[in-house]
Amino acid sequence: MKNNFAFIALGAFFTLGLVAILAFKPAPAPGAYEYKQFSTIESIIPGGMGRSRIISTDKGGQMVEKDLLNFYSLVGINFGNISNNDALIVSKINEYTEEGWELTNVSTGSSTNQSNGSTSGGIFITRYLFRKAK
Repeated sequence: MKNNFAFIALGAFFTLGLVAILAFKPAPAPGAYEYKQFSTIESIIPGGMGRSRIISTDKGGQMVEKDLLNFYSLVGINFGNISNNDALIVSKINEYTEEGWELTNVSTGSSTNQSNGSTSGGIFITRYLFRKAK
């Protein structure tokens, strides 16, 4: 019984200490970060007819596009293309982190082509938001 009480007391003390450290950590000053983002647009149009890209902005403010492969080829979904895209996207994330950027948010969305009642295509878009202390 004594050992259980000591163990519980020690755990409670440790937990309270951790909460105190985290609770009193100063918030970053407003404007302490700069932000950078890139987006991926991946086509889900059958037959390989879509256009898939990584879109980013260079240091001069110019748009930079890098081709990605489409999810579908003429014979259906192409898992090799998806794997290739994953490698390119991870490479871009690694590039940014090597420059000192921290990945802070990833948001996704999709849109389908519903013209003429058809849902035979569309896109997946993913935005990767990074930040770095000024």
